[in-house]
Amino acid sequence: MRIPVFRQCMAMVAGAVLLCGCSATRHLPEGSYMLNKVRVMADSKYKDINPQAMKEYVRQKGNTRWLSTVKVPLGIYSLAGRDSTWVNRALWSMGEPPVVFDTLQARQSCEDLKQALENMGYLDAEVSLYVDYKKRKCNAIYLLRPETAYRIRQFETDIQDTIIEKVLQRRNSKLYAGRQFSAEALNEERNEITSYLQDCGYFRFHKEFITYRARRHQQEKEVDLTMVLHPYFSSVADSNLLHTQYFIRDVTFQSTMPDSTVHLRRHVLEENTFIEAGKPYSVSALRKTYNHFGRLNAVKYTNISFEAVPDTTLLDANILVQTNKPSTISFQPEGTNTAGDLGAAAALTYQNRNLFRGSEVLSIQLRGAYEAIRGLEGYSNQDYFEYSLESRLSFPRFIFPFLSNNFRRSIIATSEVSLLYDSQDRPEFHRRVLSAGWHYQWKQENSFKSYRLDLIDLNYVFMPWISQTFHDEYLTDNSNSNAILKYNYEDLFIMKVGFGFAYNNGKTAVKTNIETAGNLLDLYAHTFNTSKNTLGQYKTFNIAYAQYVKADVDFIHRLYEWDNSQLVFHTGFGIAYPYGNSQVLPFEKRYFAGGANSVRGWSVRSLGPGSYKDRDGKINFITQTGDMKLDVNLEYRSHLFWKFYWAMFVDAGNVWTLRDYKDQPGGQFKFSRLLDELAVGYGMGLRLNFDYFILRFDLGMKAVNPAYKTEEEAHYPIVHPRLSRDLAFHFAVGLPF
Repeated sequence: MRIPVFRQCMAMVAGAVLLCGCSATRHLPEGSYMLNKVRVMADSKYKDINPQAMKEYVRQKGNTRWLSTVKVPLGIYSLAGRDSTWVNRALWSMGEPPVVFDTLQARQSCEDLKQALENMGYLDAEVSLYVDYKKRKCNAIYLLRPETAYRIRQFETDIQDTIIEKVLQRRNSKLYAGRQFSAEALNEERNEITSYLQDCGYFRFHKEFITYRARRHQQEKEVDLTMVLHPYFSSVADSNLLHTQYFIRDVTFQSTMPDSTVHLRRHVLEENTFIEAGKPYSVSALRKTYNHFGRLNAVKYTNISFEAVPDTTLLDANILVQTNKPSTISFQPEGTNTAGDLGAAAALTYQNRNLFRGSEVLSIQLRGAYEAIRGLEGYSNQDYFEYSLESRLSFPRFIFPFLSNNFRRSIIATSEVSLLYDSQDRPEFHRRVLSAGWHYQWKQENSFKSYRLDLIDLNYVFMPWISQTFHDEYLTDNSNSNAILKYNYEDLFIMKVGFGFAYNNGKTAVKTNIETAGNLLDLYAHTFNTSKNTLGQYKTFNIAYAQYVKADVDFIHRLYEWDNSQLVFHTGFGIAYPYGNSQVLPFEKRYFAGGANSVRGWSVRSLGPGSYKDRDGKINFITQTGDMKLDVNLEYRSHLFWKFYWAMFVDAGNVWTLRDYKDQPGGQFKFSRLLDELAVGYGMGLRLNFDYFILRFDLGMKAVNPAYKTEEEAHYPIVHPRLSRDLAFHFAVGLPF
């Protein structure tokens, strides 16, 4: 009987783990030791010293540990013999040889650590190395003794250029008496002065013209500091010249095309150019110009060069622009799997990236999909067909009247108009969706904040055909009729506006959105007293309209980050309230829980609302939704080897309804039941990080299941686990949050 591949792999890993401890040192040269662990330690009173961060200055580190514990790659390497057979070569390439402790590199690490401490202002710092030898292994411990940090006692300047001396009087220095002395502060001041002068026209100025003189007072732990700004020199002959301030004379545009014609309108070129004739040379304007040209889809490459006009202080700026091929056609096939129903889809996309010679992007996509549906009884057809045609036209600027030109140029903005027609034919019903919208996105240059405005978003959903079986079983049968289901199979018109705000500084991210629908239509309906449908809803243009308000907020924060590992916290909250012309939220606006980006112990749309337990698996996609959602997640992520990462996570959350729907018993939110109705899951995951995208595999287990409040074994699966009931597998692209 053959052993399954999985068991073979597990046996190899187990063997590798065992060999880590017993045979990893067998191939070491005589008299040498394997470096087992490296620790960097400092007294806790030095709050500015992070020993984990200082570890990067240590030149030698121990072998890679999986799950921060087991040296699996070292164990795989130890499985190999000494000869060069293909098996041993494969094990050598897959594994990692033992790290042989090098005393020379250890001493150099001490010097590097000491230098790093001195750069932080601890000029009397000392670093000691302690090596604990045990058999053929050793642990290296670097003990940091920073002592007292030095501070600036007196700060002076020696500016050897009278013009620049007057220019710099307009800025405040970041070096001052009382500030902690550090190399970082000195470099920061030098870089800021360089940028400031380059923005004032000093084209040839660079940071090497700035040096420092420092005098240390060891007893007082203070430093007298002098910043020296040297005169211009490019050779010995002109070592005492003043620095030259340059102004822009002409700005020209050229193309790499044979006729040197730039296939963009002159207005578009000038709007994205911040280098202006008659103004001083500015490095900030140069960077801004590069950034704005870089976001134009029509532009492939930009190069900006400056040429000094002989015997003057003038510069000519030449902007070389290479444009992309305007039109592209792409074909993208894909496989689909909807709750076990397999199918295929394909999309044909045409894109024009310079429609009106202003870098406008026109995208037209034709998509088709097919799925073979299983498990349906009483329907003549068992297949699902979908066809959609979508077009988008985006402009790389804010298109809106009454906006000043200065405001337009100070932001990075996109305006987009979209149009979609989607046709879905299922055995139970046929559904058509027609959508149109006008949207804005913008942000300030070099800002962590961004904004989105949905000026108008129109959605018309209509049902041209519903099968008699579906109609009789779910929509008209009094014993099985579902109000939420019935509402979502009526023709509906949604007219909404929305606003979103996002903030992301790389460590903390906040995303909020608020939208409302139906208010203008409701005003029209009441003003002209329009007719109502069978559900008692007002109609405009003979179509019922949805009316609701919805708000969402997401918060993500990296709590800790060290050694290719991080602990990330996420919480998300959303609430939507139907009112006026709606008693139920449209299906597309309802919340669901479970899945790869929610509580991962549950599969998608299988949790909640509240303590509700599904009664009919055929319509769970409707009944297991709500008007309010809460997600709380904590995830630890760490690097394994190569492109592989792993994660441990704990998730909690659920969805609830705001109204008491008889078809969702136990689903209404009550603050007193909040903790009792929070579902909790836990699990582990594997990630493949290819930089451009991440493949994610998560195994989640239920810990607390609110759907079984009276059955202790099912309510606390963390104590009574059952894989067939409590395990969920998720495959997704990208991180969960």
